Amino acid sequence: MSVANSIETKLLDHLLRGTTAAYTPKSDLYLALFTSDDSTGATLENLEQGIITNEVSGNGYTRQAITFGAASSGSSQGPNGGSVTFTASGGSFGTVTHIAICDNANGAEDSSGIDGVLLSGALSTPKQVDDGDSLQFAADSITVTMS
Repeated sequence: MSVANSIETKLLDHLLRGTTAAYTPKSDLYLALFTSDDSTGATLENLEQGIITNEVSGNGYTRQAITFGAASSGSSQGPNGGSVTFTASGGSFGTVTHIAICDNANGAEDSSGIDGVLLSGALSTPKQVDDGDSLQFAADSITVTMS
């Protein structure tokens, strides 16, 4: 997964310049789904820049809460702690191509100017989610890695 540019900047300023990070971590995190229905798409570049285009909307879609376990000793990885399920109702979500871990449930920018996207990534296989279908991410299937 890619770290959002706004988070990278604050983290680097904190680590390299000793500045107090202006970002206050949220206690709740949310998983968001994106499609690439037009030329702007939900590309990693857009999401890294905080440009939220093509987030799934309607048909029962809401961002879902996600939790993460502690990184394992000697590892720079943190897996999601439980399963996360999205179910389309009343119509299709379309083809989901990207996901993002966000610090809010609705996409609003917070007071520190962070747009809500913390990390984002492309699905290895895009998934068409039609009316009545579910898209589930099992525990430990979403891993955040730092290298």
